[in-house]
Formats: sequence, structure tokens, C-alpha cells
Amino acid sequence: MDKKILIADDEPNIVISLEYIMKKEGFQVAVANDGEAALAMMADFLPDLVLLDVMMPKKSGYEVCQQMRADPKLAAIKVVMLTAKGRESELAKGLALGADAYITKPFSTKELVARVKSMLEQA
Repeated sequence: MDKKILIADDEPNIVISLEYIMKKEGFQVAVANDGEAALAMMADFLPDLVLLDVMMPKKSGYEVCQQMRADPKLAAIKVVMLTAKGRESELAKGLALGADAYITKPFSTKELVARVKSMLEQA
């Protein structure tokens, strides 16, 4: 599997574990620690899927997702929002802005990997 995943999260512990798990699953992985870096990295790395934290410095995950969907080069990239915000309104906002999936923290890494794989198989 030669799929590429961008992890956009400002929480080092989450980044370390997600990076390890995704590499172990055979994905190429890049990491961004804020929203602006995530957008900048996408242009070069062109991931197949982004694991996108909602609460990040510089640009929120919502802003990043919105900008991705408005950019023809990035619009087809799958987006999984990862967030501690689990309210219905937050979920609805994420999906309305173009997220393909919304997963609340803490999450099962096994479930996350299964979701990522199934989303990439559909692509």
C-alpha cells in the first residue's frame, strides 16, 4: 500500500502514536503541528488522507478543511477530523465543512486504522 497520510495535530503524544501506527500499517506519513503547516505541506506531499485535529494553532482544523475543499488540487483528499469536541454541533460543523469522517478523542487506534483503510479503499 503506497498511500500517503498527513497527520495534522499539535499534541506530541498523539502525533507520535499515530505516526508509529500508520507507518507500521505501511503508509507514508508526514506530520504538521499547526493548520498553516498542514496546508503548506499538502501542496508538496499530496496525501491521500489527512488526520486533522480541530483545535490547532494558526488555523483550526475547520479552517484547514474549508480551504482544502475550496482548492481544486486538495479537494479530493479524504479528511478525518480528530477532536476532543464531541458535541453534535461540532460534528455537524466538521461534516458541513467537508470532513469525510469525525472521530472523537480518545479513540481506539484499531478502529481508526480500520476506518482509514476502508476510506482509502473506497477512494
